[in-house]
Amino acid sequence: MDLVDLGRFLKSRRDRVRPEDVGLPATARRRVPGLRRDEVARLAGVSVEYYTELEQGRGAQPSEQTVAALSRALRSTHDERDHLHHLAGRPVPAAGGPAGHVHPGMLDLLTRVSGTPAAVVTDLHVTLVQNHLAEALLGPAVGQTGFAASFVHRWFTDPASRRLYPEDDHDRHAATFVADLRAAVARRGPTDPEASAMITDLRRRSPEFVALWDRHDVAVRRDDRKRIVHPQLGVIEVNCLNLFSEDGLQRLLWFTPAVGTDSVELFELLGVVGRQDLTPETSGDR
Repeated sequence: MDLVDLGRFLKSRRDRVRPEDVGLPATARRRVPGLRRDEVARLAGVSVEYYTELEQGRGAQPSEQTVAALSRALRSTHDERDHLHHLAGRPVPAAGGPAGHVHPGMLDLLTRVSGTPAAVVTDLHVTLVQNHLAEALLGPAVGQTGFAASFVHRWFTDPASRRLYPEDDHDRHAATFVADLRAAVARRGPTDPEASAMITDLRRRSPEFVALWDRHDVAVRRDDRKRIVHPQLGVIEVNCLNLFSEDGLQRLLWFTPAVGTDSVELFELLGVVGRQDLTPETSGDR
């Protein structure tokens, strides 16, 4: 761990990021060439005092989650993300995990669709980052790591995760998840350790998954209309749309209210209720 070099590197990256690059308003008078310390802290979800200490080469060692958040706030490339982890004395996160690298283009798009629920997820349905409206709609990010952070994995191993959808829709969603997962696993190839471990664990723990997987249905999910059960607002009918990265390993999900329903009014209330009373059990990228 080298906190001094970490601080210098953070400062150099902060100087090159323009406010408009991260969805912040650009003002005529700025005393720094890039972002201010308080702006980076806010984007990363840490206190200004703590971020200031990091730039000054002191303070407590940042956690893996904090390093990942700083990397995203500063729009780091894959190599820069790895370098931040090395300087912080933290292991580089496994690809596809919740602390994994977010495609900069996806992160930029997420910033620009702040007026509707949106999230960046992996092809194995691990939520990497979501905006506040997505958190209000779907719930906060889960604390698991590895394939346990996948919403599809939780769907077949944790009954509480299914509260996100009305019970009448469960069979349809289960079949859709498995068909989409089969496409992702094939795209990754038979030697991918993360996908292989996830399928092995699901086959061991869920007879329902085994039955669906052995049907060999495959269908990449690009859009869907679904009902989401919100703990305060009730059932909200939405359109779920997907935009894929070039390699297919990440996708931007965004949700719009279904036409002809009262979901338009309910969407307006999402920003009011915020994250109150939302529980991790209903969290996910779906």
